[in-house]
Amino acid sequence: MENFTQTVTNVNGAVNDVVWGVPALVLLIGTGVLMTVLTRFFQFRRFGHMWKETIGALFNKDKGIRKNQDVHSISQFQSLCTALSATIGTGNIAGVAYAITMGGPGAVFWMWIAAIVGMMTNYSENVLGIFFRRRNEKGEWSGGAMYYLKDGVGKMKYGKVAGSILAVLFSFFAMIASFGIGNMGQVASITESINTLIPADSKIVNIVTAVVIMIFLSLVILGGLKRIATTNERIVPFMAVFFIIGSVIIIFINITKVPAAFGAIFKGAFNFKAAAGGAGGAIIAKAMTWGFKRGVFSNEAGLGSSVMVHSASNVKEPIVQGLWGIFEVFADTIIVCTCTALVILTTGVVDINTGVSVSGASKLGLATEAFTKSFGTFGGIFLAVAVCLFAFTTILGWSYYGTKAWEYLFGTKSTVVYKVIFIAMVAVGAIIDVSLAIDLSDTFNGLMAIPNLIGVVCLSSLVVKLTKNYSDRKITKKDPNLKPMLSAFPEIQKEQEARED
Repeated sequence: MENFTQTVTNVNGAVNDVVWGVPALVLLIGTGVLMTVLTRFFQFRRFGHMWKETIGALFNKDKGIRKNQDVHSISQFQSLCTALSATIGTGNIAGVAYAITMGGPGAVFWMWIAAIVGMMTNYSENVLGIFFRRRNEKGEWSGGAMYYLKDGVGKMKYGKVAGSILAVLFSFFAMIASFGIGNMGQVASITESINTLIPADSKIVNIVTAVVIMIFLSLVILGGLKRIATTNERIVPFMAVFFIIGSVIIIFINITKVPAAFGAIFKGAFNFKAAAGGAGGAIIAKAMTWGFKRGVFSNEAGLGSSVMVHSASNVKEPIVQGLWGIFEVFADTIIVCTCTALVILTTGVVDINTGVSVSGASKLGLATEAFTKSFGTFGGIFLAVAVCLFAFTTILGWSYYGTKAWEYLFGTKSTVVYKVIFIAMVAVGAIIDVSLAIDLSDTFNGLMAIPNLIGVVCLSSLVVKLTKNYSDRKITKKDPNLKPMLSAFPEIQKEQEARED
């Protein structure tokens, strides 16, 4: 078993170096920069409108954000909660701790940058997802990168074959990634967290934990998207607020250290002192690499994953769902990841200048140490509960992503096969090394991002056109009678135009 694990680790390491090399990072961040520039910094110019149409709309009964009369779709709020369930996971805790220890405090700055430009990548993905979505055999919405690759890129000159190949590659990578980032990695984090609290045989604890997770997953996943969305709608808001409040309390306890923490983040990002000594380039590159990697692992902007559940929303306007995509990245990285980073940097568990762990702990162990230092034993329990909630809801969200990828490859009727396999993979996650699980997740994240980002870049002009159409009608009201662009398909365009919202 050890030899097999080592072989997998070596092979994955080689592939990971290529997938997360400079060209891939340039494509990832470059796509966000491209969409930011093409839309004239939409995420900044229209931040108020985004807030009004998303979270602000939750308090406006006329908007109907929580309501849904269509049995074949879910509400906009449910789609957000399900998307956030997949993004707000152990990457926000263990991933941030890992980024700081590997890339220094400066990695946090590059996580922010990845999020700022990633907002427009996620926005573009969701706009395209709604515009190219279609109904499956059950009458449910099916959307995602595979559809805008096939029907968007595929309709471009010389793009038919390339679009179809990229769609299949994305679906395959997404399906495999669902077993890594969305299953084994999360289960491994849950078992690691529980093992820090329960002084017992870890193997027995892991087996019991796996069985419990499999039972709960079966009850939810086999019930379909409606049950997944309903479950996440109830858990996600609570778990996010629960974690943020706990983090803010610790930050206030150590409020005098906050300025030093921000100073370390900015100094580490550019490492002026090291640059003067000639070692700056390598150190800055390391901070950037780990910041970008962990940022993407956390908010998933560029992967094309959350598009699949956003496309199941009952929303009418593609741009509106794009606005939810902007908020998703903002909430995940700018709010939740920053909370984790400040907790770690202000509690003294790492060297404030280098990010090196004082005790030698890393990942989840380091985060647990930070919370325990402030709250005592309760801190460990608090984080364990947070990790379990974050990880479980992430598993639920990714089970849907994998299901839609399987559906595209093998058809709607066979999706139950995928669900059974997905639930069974929990047992693997309970025994696999957590580091290997995270590293495998990294690799497949990168692999699925490549075809998706190619699609976003190829269809960037369409995103700009859709944005302008919406803006002229709804924001600036330059031309309120302009015909809306709601779908790439005439029959769905008519269906959506006839809706009374």
